[in-house]
Amino acid sequence: MRINSKEELQSKKAEIEQNIQSFTCRVLVCSGTGCMASGAQKIYDEMVRLCEGIDGVEIEMQKDIPHVGVIKTGCQGLCELGPLVRIEPYGYQYVHVQEGDCLEIVERTVRLGHPVDRLFYRHGDEVCPKPEDIPFLNRQTRIVLENCGKIDAESIDEYIAAGGFSALAKAVTEMTPQDVIDEVTRSGLRGRGGAGFPAGKKWSQVARQAEKTRYVVCNGDEGDPGAFMDGSVMEGDPYKMIEGMIIAAYAVGAENGYIYVRAEYPLSVARLRLAISQAEKYGLLGDHILGSGVNFHLHINRGAGAFVCGEGSALTSSIEGNRGMPRVKPPRTVEKGLWGKPTVLNNVETYANVPKIILQGAEWFHTIGTEGSPGTKTFSLTGAIENTGLIEVPMGTTLREIIYDIGGGLKSGAAFKGVQIGGPSGGCLVEDQLDAPLDFDSVKKLDAIMGSGGLVVMDENTCMVEVARFFMSFTQRESCGKCVPCREGTKRMLEILEKIVAGNGEMSDLDELEELAKMVQSMALCGLGKSAPLPVLSTMKRFREEYEEHIRDKKCRAKVCTALRQFHINPEFCIGCGKCAKNCPAGAISGKIKSPYHINNDVCIKCGSCKDNCNFDAIYVEM
Repeated sequence: MRINSKEELQSKKAEIEQNIQSFTCRVLVCSGTGCMASGAQKIYDEMVRLCEGIDGVEIEMQKDIPHVGVIKTGCQGLCELGPLVRIEPYGYQYVHVQEGDCLEIVERTVRLGHPVDRLFYRHGDEVCPKPEDIPFLNRQTRIVLENCGKIDAESIDEYIAAGGFSALAKAVTEMTPQDVIDEVTRSGLRGRGGAGFPAGKKWSQVARQAEKTRYVVCNGDEGDPGAFMDGSVMEGDPYKMIEGMIIAAYAVGAENGYIYVRAEYPLSVARLRLAISQAEKYGLLGDHILGSGVNFHLHINRGAGAFVCGEGSALTSSIEGNRGMPRVKPPRTVEKGLWGKPTVLNNVETYANVPKIILQGAEWFHTIGTEGSPGTKTFSLTGAIENTGLIEVPMGTTLREIIYDIGGGLKSGAAFKGVQIGGPSGGCLVEDQLDAPLDFDSVKKLDAIMGSGGLVVMDENTCMVEVARFFMSFTQRESCGKCVPCREGTKRMLEILEKIVAGNGEMSDLDELEELAKMVQSMALCGLGKSAPLPVLSTMKRFREEYEEHIRDKKCRAKVCTALRQFHINPEFCIGCGKCAKNCPAGAISGKIKSPYHINNDVCIKCGSCKDNCNFDAIYVEM
């Protein structure tokens, strides 16, 4: 049924709400990529089977379950503890759910409302039955992720019931396009893709162009290692992002939009396609939206996974069917973007903030976050931390709050060493910066960038030289090669870093590495190239002694760089079984049976096979 007006949308909302309220119980199975990889699909299928009643026993059970809804939600946040299942109306949050747990959940919780205590999250000795009891969740402020984990990720009806498309209805019936731009401008919303450019300013620049053919484009590429925020929004609440894009299109007078999403996100692509199809069926996309005369058609483009296509001009070039390579600016995308036309280009999270701003107003948005960076920011929290997952916190929240209060501290009580923020184009922050606020301007002062929002926490067992080498390897491999500074500079920087971790570095390499980094930073064509040296510069500034140890002492304090390892046999523990010698691929171990063996480190290839095969802990590593 097509929805032709604001009043019909409100009527549809009331109808759906009544249907949802008729459920005695709702089983919410987290079906984000993380939980799906852990077996959530089997959990979902089993819960559907048990609640619908397949054989005679379960049909009898069904008499006690008059109306149960089993739905697939987006990411519920606690990725490391999946598969996750939430039971409403009781609010129970179950973690590490297995297929064999489903029958007990149905018999105890769905039928009787009793909890299955063993499936609750535990924080030390404290049992946390509900999401609001879990520190990882109750310390967040969710705007973009508000519906993720709460509604059916594949149902536009549930989004409408949650207030979806009310902002669109308000925009096209009560506001002029300029009113919308003014509201977004007053809100101070800054692009969440990394640069932090004011969204309202970008929209107004497109709206005032003389060219009347305009486009709205969403950057859902998200190529940073360890980042999965935008993917989780597209999987868990694609409708919110789409609603934001339609509002942007109305504001700037665009009739066509494109979502650029990497092909490595198949679940995001599938749910976006479904969401677009459902919105078109209801008349919320296409021609004459909500009877307003506004037309907007949305298309999906799948990227091949090139990191550089996260840059605006490379992204639009890829949509056009060309090789994704940045171009010289000006003109900028707002003037000549997709097919040479004025283009609004924002990322998933930016668009997902728009509906709330239109409904609640710019003043409300300013009550969250900082003066210069209002609102919230989503982060993917990964690395050597107790609770990995997806979080959303107000701008200005400190790293200490995120790592210790939300993330639960470092695994096994290890000492904190640093956190990589902003992915391969970002920088490393250290312990004395834990209390610095995370917002666009503050992070920039720390020689890092916010980036899309990836946070990789590192402990004392991390080698910072290897971290720099890893990110430089990624950046060099992903360089489009168009400009010499990035193409050749990153290659030479990687060669120096590989030389250092191999134990062949010289002190002069550090000066050359720093000189190359500053050259690439100042001369590269695009933003990705300019930020590529940041991991090297930040680790050299804050962990220079580790670089010097690798060169001067041939030592890796974290015992990570295999070329700097030396394996030795403790004669007190060695019983002379000869197992290590039999498994050594290089023939570096010699000795006699029943006598201690010896490792020749001039021949040893540092593979660690001897240590892995010793049953008596006689082999140790010296760095």
